[in-house]
Amino acid sequence: MGNIKVKDKVFAPFIPEAKIQQEVKRVADEISHDLAGSDPLFISVLNGSFMFASDLLRYISIPCEISFVKLSSYSGTSSTGKMKELVGLNTDISGRTVVVVEDIIDTGFTMEHMIEQLKKMNPKNIKICTLLVKPDKLRVKLDIDYVAMRIPNDFIVGYGLDYDEHGRNYRDIYTVVND
Repeated sequence: MGNIKVKDKVFAPFIPEAKIQQEVKRVADEISHDLAGSDPLFISVLNGSFMFASDLLRYISIPCEISFVKLSSYSGTSSTGKMKELVGLNTDISGRTVVVVEDIIDTGFTMEHMIEQLKKMNPKNIKICTLLVKPDKLRVKLDIDYVAMRIPNDFIVGYGLDYDEHGRNYRDIYTVVND
């Protein structure tokens, strides 16, 4: 693992693929144990969580389903300060155990809004599962049930995480060197 360049930034190795897989398996084992007999529906938030969701589901050992959603702004421009809506959930979640799969939670505002929208659909319960969380950046109270790793407030790419839609394809996670 050496440094990589994504667009105009250089990134250094941060979390190797082997460590990512070890933590994804640990979380999958916890979920499989905790939700045995509930036939959970995993809802993967695109675009960032696709790699995490794919690996997570391969380690899940209980019957389950997966669906993919996207959050989009009403204006179609920058999402900062804009209300978002859930797009693509075509499955009835009423009475179901739902596990929201996210790549990273930093401030928590997006996840908080998504949970509010999902609650309107009457699920039995909602669990949050994230690959990464930045505890120092969290601004809302979230009950995050499953966390693979806690990280500092660094800008990162790889394993589904992007810089301006680039860099998602790396197997490892990298942190920015020059900002």
